[in-house]
Amino acid sequence: MRRMLTSITVVVIAVATTVFNTTPAYAHGYVNSPPSRQANCAQGKVPDCGNIIYEPQSVEGPKGLRSCHANLGQFAQLSDESKPWPRASVGSTVTFTWTFTARHATSTFEYYIGNTLLKSVAGNNQQPAPTVSHPVSLSGFSGRQKVLAVWNISDTANAFYSCVDLQIGGGGGGPNPTPTPTPTVNPPQPSGTWKAGTAYAIGNTVTYNGASYRCIQAHTALAGWEPPNVPALWQRS
Repeated sequence: MRRMLTSITVVVIAVATTVFNTTPAYAHGYVNSPPSRQANCAQGKVPDCGNIIYEPQSVEGPKGLRSCHANLGQFAQLSDESKPWPRASVGSTVTFTWTFTARHATSTFEYYIGNTLLKSVAGNNQQPAPTVSHPVSLSGFSGRQKVLAVWNISDTANAFYSCVDLQIGGGGGGPNPTPTPTPTVNPPQPSGTWKAGTAYAIGNTVTYNGASYRCIQAHTALAGWEPPNVPALWQRS
């Protein structure tokens, strides 16, 4: 009997270990302004982006990476430099704004151009607000540049990654300037009640708790993303 109980205990521990090790951290976020590559994909501004259009907040991988797609095959399009990534024209300082769809205790936020760390912001192991903004100096850089923004989670080994394409100093400049494509925007739909699981396009309108809201960023709604909770996605009208 003791041997049987021991065997059962081992099986239970093995199953529990598998479950806990394969459960993803409930934390998601990305840079919304200036639009990151995944934000531009979700808004229909770049063609053939793949699955990232449905979950721009999910570019999660081990800490210490320097890739736009966190080495995730399903999001490899984010590191495709041949795509016509729109570039935001900025001056010598730019403010990056993160949108969090599920918040997690934070170690640091980091901003890189190549291997140069532009700025590190302490998260103090606290849960961030639904949106967080950081002014970052771009001194010493000009023309076409790509900033890698990193959200390091404090209680897991993972981080979230967003690449943002910039034109520093405005104007053309930079090698082989890439034209900004005309955004593909679905026409506004008649008002309806907000519902999780529904795909919303820019301009769609909904009602929630008696108030009206207009979609300002394409996304698929999830529980917890009710319009009052995510001002980066909905604007009260």
